[in-house]
Amino acid sequence: MGNNSVHETDGGRRPQQQIPVVVLAGFLGSGKTTLLNHLLHRSAGSRIGAIVNDFGAIEIDALAVAGALGDSTVSLGNGCLCCAVDAGELDVYLGKLAAPETGVDVIVIEASGLAEPQELVRMVLASEHPGIVYGGLVEVVDAAEFDDTRARHPEIDRHLALADLVVVNKLDRTADPERVLALVGSLTDRAAVVPATYGRVDPEFLFDCRPSEERIGQLSFDDLHDHDHDHNDSHGDDRGTDGLGRSGHAGHLHTGYDSLSFVSDVPLDPRRLMRFLDSRPEGLYRIKGHVDLGPNDLRNRYTMHAVGRFLRFYPEPWAPADERRTQLVLIGSGIDTEALGTELKGCESDAPHADEHGMWGVLRYVQGSEDEPDPEPCGG
Repeated sequence: MGNNSVHETDGGRRPQQQIPVVVLAGFLGSGKTTLLNHLLHRSAGSRIGAIVNDFGAIEIDALAVAGALGDSTVSLGNGCLCCAVDAGELDVYLGKLAAPETGVDVIVIEASGLAEPQELVRMVLASEHPGIVYGGLVEVVDAAEFDDTRARHPEIDRHLALADLVVVNKLDRTADPERVLALVGSLTDRAAVVPATYGRVDPEFLFDCRPSEERIGQLSFDDLHDHDHDHNDSHGDDRGTDGLGRSGHAGHLHTGYDSLSFVSDVPLDPRRLMRFLDSRPEGLYRIKGHVDLGPNDLRNRYTMHAVGRFLRFYPEPWAPADERRTQLVLIGSGIDTEALGTELKGCESDAPHADEHGMWGVLRYVQGSEDEPDPEPCGG
């Protein structure tokens, strides 16, 4: 769900790192804590900061504290922080977890079972902390109880419509999993719908797992698309690639996602790129990487961070040693990677001159732009 994006330069070549903040929601018993613990076990060394239920903020070593979370505010290390009641107080907790000395790579807000996810998303989007970026709304659904839950809590339809990623959990406990998946899919708005048992979802859906070697720079392409870390567990993980940058992740329910690596030495036309982004299909959950817009901006490359319908571009100066090319990774569930690759190829343009107004669409999604859209969860 969210990659380590960038914000602004601090006098050096590369910009300040931004930490994605993922909102994890779902009704009581849907499996949110189970999913979070699974992410902790499978984080491949990434450090996860968590704000759990009643906004007790804790800092978690992903390899050492897995299983320590409960259904209430957790006191760990320095103790529990007080409940947050507004965006300003949430910012305090986000600031503590996003401080460089913590080494946190992603922050997960596990909402209480009766929380209103839209308000949590608004609070994250309203944050004035420069070190964080919205990482998406993940809604967890109990497949076995879905019909009864909708009857008792009709607001779940609204929650699903807001989600960027829906994890349909406990599919092994329902007699007709395909019916439940289809019903959930019909209630979403282009969200990726992922089947799961025991909350098992590949962490790369939500954040970039830290490579075992030390990172060089920010958002290097190898970091963005590193699938070499250990994905094997007792439940298996069958995946392969077709040699064209398209990866299939098949096998058990918890492993199902697809990814596409797109690399181009030809600049992309900003108008065509925005048409592609505006029409991105259902199930395309994340886009990450950087874009060369050629003569439309010869000075900067544009790092792209898209999760669900949320979109941001971050311009940063090209370094003299940089190869000027576009490098993107697209991750989703049930996406047509071949068609997406063809569409991105169609965004290429070798025009020698800039389109006078061509950058307007891109600049709307540069943080701090006067024309930037209002921070709505479905913006972008």
